[in-house]
Amino acid sequence: MAWVDIGVNLTASSLQKRAEDVVAAAIQAGVSRQVLVGTSIHESQQALALAETFPGCITTAGIHPHDAASASASFINELRILAKHPLVRAIGECGLDYNRNYSAPDVQREVFAAQLELAVELQLPVYLHERDAIGDQLAVLDRYLSDLPAAIVHCFTGGPEELAAYQERGCYIGVTGWVCDERRGHELQLAVPNIAENRLLLETDAPYLMPRNIRPKPKSRTNVPANLPWVASVVADLRGTTIETLAATTTENAQRVFAVWPAGETQL
Repeated sequence: MAWVDIGVNLTASSLQKRAEDVVAAAIQAGVSRQVLVGTSIHESQQALALAETFPGCITTAGIHPHDAASASASFINELRILAKHPLVRAIGECGLDYNRNYSAPDVQREVFAAQLELAVELQLPVYLHERDAIGDQLAVLDRYLSDLPAAIVHCFTGGPEELAAYQERGCYIGVTGWVCDERRGHELQLAVPNIAENRLLLETDAPYLMPRNIRPKPKSRTNVPANLPWVASVVADLRGTTIETLAATTTENAQRVFAVWPAGETQL
């Protein structure tokens, strides 16, 4: 089986300093393809450099809502230049996060809308972040959705109601180790069986959200893409399907939404 992890923060210091080992361990675990996430201009540049280094990796380029207030006046032009690289396959991580409001909500909405406009211009999927902001998120997204090739809800943690709102809009849904969390994951566990088969994606969000079902319990609290099969095992159980079927389905979905994989790589 081959898995695709559609959310890896390989630029995080805990992973980047040992990136070669992290990628090698992922491949050994069957996670042969990774989407590296860009959250600022600098992080997007770093993610692209890593994607150029490791076969099987592609990347996003975007401004996370936490970083919206620090975005330069030229951030859209900088993202546009980055997105011309064939390994940049989505605009984001972008969206709204009202949980901590590291950037003011009005600034978040402005920076989010600008990235949606860029995704429409370049005809790239948009890679979404949202926390405690679904009403405003959907209101902004709806202005551009009909002109976007695809929208990917990264690290979805909501329940059936939130899922329905995104699925009405044809969004792809990324499921992380949150689903393995018996403390916080109940609503997501209820939603997972309702995710459309052709919209389901899997991710670790490494180095965050360590799956709590890993046995034996790991000594490190740093999540890695090699742990994706532990997320998959819970998702397969919740959906009443086999691991083999889930691997094939989510791999096909990843290939479709990101459109192409690196030139010269074996097709997914």
